Amino acid sequence: MTINRQKAKGENYTLSGILPSCQQALRIAGTLLSVYYAYMVEYRAELLLWVLSGSLPIILMGLWVEAARSGQFGLTPVDFARYFLAAFIARQFTVVWVIWEFEREIVEGRLSFRLLQPLNPIWHHFASHAAERLARLPFAFGLIALFFLLYPQSFWVPNLTTLALFMGVVILAFALRFLMQYTLSMFAFWIERASALEQFWFLFYLFLSGLVAPLEVFPPLVREIVLWTPFPYLIYFPASLLVGLPVNLGKGLLVMVIWTVLFSLAYRWLWRRGLQQYSGMGA
Repeated sequence: MTINRQKAKGENYTLSGILPSCQQALRIAGTLLSVYYAYMVEYRAELLLWVLSGSLPIILMGLWVEAARSGQFGLTPVDFARYFLAAFIARQFTVVWVIWEFEREIVEGRLSFRLLQPLNPIWHHFASHAAERLARLPFAFGLIALFFLLYPQSFWVPNLTTLALFMGVVILAFALRFLMQYTLSMFAFWIERASALEQFWFLFYLFLSGLVAPLEVFPPLVREIVLWTPFPYLIYFPASLLVGLPVNLGKGLLVMVIWTVLFSLAYRWLWRRGLQQYSGMGA
């Protein structure tokens, strides 16, 4: 009986320690999101410009729709129109700019003040990106409505299961894209322009993510190789799920999780090494 009571007390103590930690984490997350959301909505005009700057898929849609009418690509003009609209939606959720923010914090020495806080700076950047997603949604919905008004033949409504699956995958795609760029931003500890690495990396992202063209137009061998890289799962994979194009869901989720873990480990290693030699102003 004594042993059982001690075990029960130990279990209660463990649970009582976990619950406040979870509550504290949720409170911190809510505070960060509310603060950064209030900051983002102050720049409504800039938000509209940011949404418009991500309209490259809609521009390319016109080219591929015309090409589909005279070529053999395996997709109809309506399929292309729906795909590029879905690519536009996926890009609105997965656009990331953290490398420029982190690079500026390193160069200007502002990271020193972040390090004084009992919170890893990555959560500030992650919260600002998440808040910006919420702030830009009304503008994105407005462009989607305008798209269907101009191209009514491409109108469709995904079922709830497809929509829920798309939202789950696009959140994972955002996390993967964020970790990819945040890992590259760690090189700002050693070089002043880590953003140059992102600009080079963006070339692969542009052509392999499905932003310029769906992977159905790639040669089969090239498509199979590309599907093992992280790039197609940032745009092509969630967009294809939304419009109903055939994809290997199990393989896609597995590859996304593997790359997310790899970039997370790489970021942690570079972060620890970078802090050892960081000497910003005020550090």
